[in-house]
Amino acid sequence: MSCLSLTQNGIAMSASVPSFIDPPTDPSPVADVVQTYNLTKTYRTGFWLNQKVTSLRQCNLSVQPGETFGLLGPNGAGKTTLLKILLGIIRPTAGRATVLGQPVGDRTVKHRVGYLPENPYFYDYLTGRELLEYTAGIFGLSAQQQRQRIPELLDMVGLDPKAIHQKALKKFSKGMLQRVGLAQALINDPEMVFLDEPMSGLDPMGRFRVREVILTLKEQGKTIFFNSHVLSDVETICDRVAVLDQGELLCTGTLDELLGTSPSYQVSGRGGNVEVLEKWLTGLQFQRGLWHGTLDGDPYDFLSSLRGMGGTIVNLKLARATLEDFFLDQINQRRSDQA
Repeated sequence: MSCLSLTQNGIAMSASVPSFIDPPTDPSPVADVVQTYNLTKTYRTGFWLNQKVTSLRQCNLSVQPGETFGLLGPNGAGKTTLLKILLGIIRPTAGRATVLGQPVGDRTVKHRVGYLPENPYFYDYLTGRELLEYTAGIFGLSAQQQRQRIPELLDMVGLDPKAIHQKALKKFSKGMLQRVGLAQALINDPEMVFLDEPMSGLDPMGRFRVREVILTLKEQGKTIFFNSHVLSDVETICDRVAVLDQGELLCTGTLDELLGTSPSYQVSGRGGNVEVLEKWLTGLQFQRGLWHGTLDGDPYDFLSSLRGMGGTIVNLKLARATLEDFFLDQINQRRSDQA
């Protein structure tokens, strides 16, 4: 099965990426950090537990070492269910999965991963430092290791050491709780990090800080698996993404595979010579002191020409659909097919 096509401005954009409907063959232990095989989860509901709700349907996906993998989907799509299965918190109804080459739930793997839930619950009478020391103790870090590791993490997530030493967690803001939650997820220097909606409820500064932490982990070669509703951040951070809806994996691939590539660029800027700009850009328009147009030529040559005209660039990006456009199209098309 191929990924559903995206239509924008009446033009169908091809995105022929396999969605792993057929289960892959067993990999070697080091081939993939995460591998799922027909993973299914069904819950029983109702007063007599005689009703069934399927949260995940024959999910087959893989995550490669060192990549940042984003799982997208609306509320109730099954994202958190999949993540909890991979962490061994709940068991699948059918199928199986491996994490770091071992079956999910393997105790030796738990020491090698970090996890930040969407709504973490911490003992609110503890200070931030006491929480980190408690978590470090669970992983067996010595007092000397803690004295080195905790300040490193506080600097990474942007927390004031004095504040987390003096304030109880119940007095922390949402952003501070998210940051200390990130720190506890990284206390054991994990090989793989699972983040469930790490941007949820954060203001722009909080989102920026979390995004910077994820990019730092990426530079360190960590494998990151996270769910998010903030698609602009996913588009900036992720190497590959997957779309999940009503428990079914619709497609997976890199952004270029899903969104396509384009030889054109959308450009906006200010200043320069109008006659020269018209030679470079099609559809040139002026609005609120800026000009906008489509560049079909070499962007480096254009920037050199613009610099010679005394103009400045404000934005330059590939003229392709955004991840948000693609995501909405996938969800709407699937549900229209079901109607």
